[in-house]
Amino acid sequence: MRPFSLNIRGHLHEYNVPVVMGILNVTPDSFYAESRAFTDEEIARRVRQLIAHGADIIDVGAYSSRPGAADVSAAEEKDRLKRGMEILRSIAPQAIVSVDTFRAEVARIAVAELGCDIVNDISGGNLDPEMMETVAALRCPYILMHMRGTPTDMQEFTDYEDVTADVLSELGDRLQQLAFLGVEDIIVDPGFGFSKTMEQNYRLMHDLNLFGIFHRPILVGVSRKSMITRKLGITTADALPATTALNTLALDRGADILRVHDVEAARHAVEMYTAVTSAGKH
Repeated sequence: MRPFSLNIRGHLHEYNVPVVMGILNVTPDSFYAESRAFTDEEIARRVRQLIAHGADIIDVGAYSSRPGAADVSAAEEKDRLKRGMEILRSIAPQAIVSVDTFRAEVARIAVAELGCDIVNDISGGNLDPEMMETVAALRCPYILMHMRGTPTDMQEFTDYEDVTADVLSELGDRLQQLAFLGVEDIIVDPGFGFSKTMEQNYRLMHDLNLFGIFHRPILVGVSRKSMITRKLGITTADALPATTALNTLALDRGADILRVHDVEAARHAVEMYTAVTSAGKH
């Protein structure tokens, strides 16, 4: 963990310990049922839970990117986000919120009109040619995730010569484009589970410290994913202990932000990791 800062709406937020990002899916079909919040009551309950458990950032998604999920129109995505953000802001007006979208149009409205602070793009700008310029114009932090293809066909694009070297190279190209446009606050996400085989996911986790070459905050999102459930032969509902184990390993390999369904467990992992690392400094 390297201290980092984010410029959010003109205010500098400094982080000296790892950050926990809690997932709020305002969708009816996200892969983990407990993270879904589709009615007004479910959304409000989920927001209160995330806040109570200590989420530093709330990541709001209105488009399920799990393999095989139904396509959602931009209009439907915006409607879901609008409703979700109205409820979220009524409960937590000061919370830092990222919008999980690959559409520039949705990102623009989410930040400019709905009160989102950060754009979290699973496609790294590859699915919408206007995304990078939109983020530059919004002057907001941007989460650059690695993925090939689309959520529907991404698992057809796992042919890497060397998964770590190739992901680093492809992210590096995108970072150059963002720098040219003047985007300064960028968070890097290797994209666990997106256009990666199970073995490639574990290789990326092994090599996670190499992503420090970008001198950007590193986000890791492995919460309850199939790289865990398939490896252990368990259900998504039973994947919290292994998720916590992987999150702790990620922290030890340089992760700065953990994107999770279970904020309390991740917060405890961060506190244990911080207690151990800080003890070595005395």
